[in-house]
Amino acid sequence: MSDIEVKKIIDPILASDGAGVKLKRSIGVEPNYFDPFLMLDEFGSENKDDYIGGFPPHPHRGIETVTYMLDGEFEHQDSTGAKGRMSAGDVQWMKTGGGIIHSEMPAMSEGKLHGFQLWINMPAKLKMNRPEYIYIDSKQMQKHNDSEKKIKIIAGKFANSEGPVKGHNVEPVYFDVELNKNKEFNFNLPSTHNTFIYLINGEIEIGTKNHDKVKDSTLILLEKGENLNVRAKSKSKFLLISGKPINEEIARGGPFVMNTKAEILQAVQ
Repeated sequence: MSDIEVKKIIDPILASDGAGVKLKRSIGVEPNYFDPFLMLDEFGSENKDDYIGGFPPHPHRGIETVTYMLDGEFEHQDSTGAKGRMSAGDVQWMKTGGGIIHSEMPAMSEGKLHGFQLWINMPAKLKMNRPEYIYIDSKQMQKHNDSEKKIKIIAGKFANSEGPVKGHNVEPVYFDVELNKNKEFNFNLPSTHNTFIYLINGEIEIGTKNHDKVKDSTLILLEKGENLNVRAKSKSKFLLISGKPINEEIARGGPFVMNTKAEILQAVQ
């Protein structure tokens, strides 16, 4: 069984989106596309001026957006009439399909807001489907706890715990892992998948080969393989995200991701 090694270590860039929400962006800049993942943003601040503008109504087509809240609350509303409030630990997994207009606004005027948004590509055959949602309440999320680690399972399976996102075309794995100092996290992944770790805080080592120091708010792209070994140099928290590549041409146009430029122009129309 082949060991998974570090492919590239990337520091996110500071950016803003929506109505001036400050964030750290990694996938979507470097790399531009890590099939099937299109974008990864970390948003987080204790200063309300960094997030209060939120993400007013905007459209999407051809992608899935996965929003994971660590702290604070967001209110969601969209053109299908759906409404919801996300609290700390909750996940909203939205398949935008053929098109949707939605907004995500802070349901708070002060305090800490912290979370992530991941964009996943959709294959051509699914891009024009009806929009749909998976709401994952943190209270219903399956978790694995032992003396070395805590794992929240959003997608995929760890030991006897399984995430609620099932039967998905990219066979995703999405774990939130807390690893105690000097302890190890071991997990087997399909050799077909593209995998990355986003280190939220702490310091970790990955695989059997030496690599540069990895500490806090860092994207780590991994080589394909099967056996993942992560060691915590200090108490650490990270996201492990993995998916099967779609292997199709993509065309981007802001919030739209299709297969051709003509389809982007059609989406804008």
